[in-house]
Amino acid sequence: MQEGLVDLHVHTTASDGTMSPKQLVKYAKQKGISALGITDHDTIAGIEEAGDAGKLLGVEVIPGIEISVDYKGEMHILGYYVKETPKFNKKLEEFKGKRNARNLRIIEKLRELGMAISWKEVSEAAGGETVGRPHIAVVLVNKGYTNSIKSTFEKYIGKGKKAYVERDKVEPKEGIELILEAGGIPVLAHPKYLNLGENQLNDLLEKLKDYGLLGIEAYYSMNTKYETGLYLRLAIKHGLITTGGTDFHGENKPEIDIGVGRGNMKLGYKMVQELKARHICL
Repeated sequence: MQEGLVDLHVHTTASDGTMSPKQLVKYAKQKGISALGITDHDTIAGIEEAGDAGKLLGVEVIPGIEISVDYKGEMHILGYYVKETPKFNKKLEEFKGKRNARNLRIIEKLRELGMAISWKEVSEAAGGETVGRPHIAVVLVNKGYTNSIKSTFEKYIGKGKKAYVERDKVEPKEGIELILEAGGIPVLAHPKYLNLGENQLNDLLEKLKDYGLLGIEAYYSMNTKYETGLYLRLAIKHGLITTGGTDFHGENKPEIDIGVGRGNMKLGYKMVQELKARHICL
């Protein structure tokens, strides 16, 4: 078995992280991470660069995605070992178009608040990466409107803030089926954000399992011990695999570090072995 920590939930500049895929893998290596799940929001644009860096540095990169789905709480579905297919690629292009439209609406809201930034400036800040909110934040900081990426999210572009715009989302069933169609393992991300009691979450898992859900993110940076225990029990009850990750984003979530979360997370390679074993069965 490989030694070192694993982190199966991290983000790069391909979505809303602040490190490029290459930078992130290099940082993971420095932190003693042996396996890393790249799970950018609604895109796999960072996977190739991360994979190439992983081969050079000896970090196992697991190709993944995190799909935002439409639910009354905050529901995301992680997908592991996804591969490109015509249907999957077409849907991701749709996501990209909607993401760019969302970014334009955010920029317009910021302009209405007196911050003169343009799409051209944000695109240049992205430097060829998929444009996301961190690139908008970089422009705001560079032009002196805000002091840091973190403060930009906290005041203007974070969820519920003055210039925030919601993502367009697919239904849970479609998100799960999309991951399965791409040969991936669909896993319910950070169930704590659904704000459900045990009975409600139990019923929801039953429904999601009928759609094809195969796992639950039982270990998460922000979990309490009770929540982790609950998710582990429900995983056993429903025959789901368990995964875990920090949800590392870099500068805009500086309290969360890769591999360890808030300092108390320590996930071993056995989790990756179990994920691989389940993937073989698909």
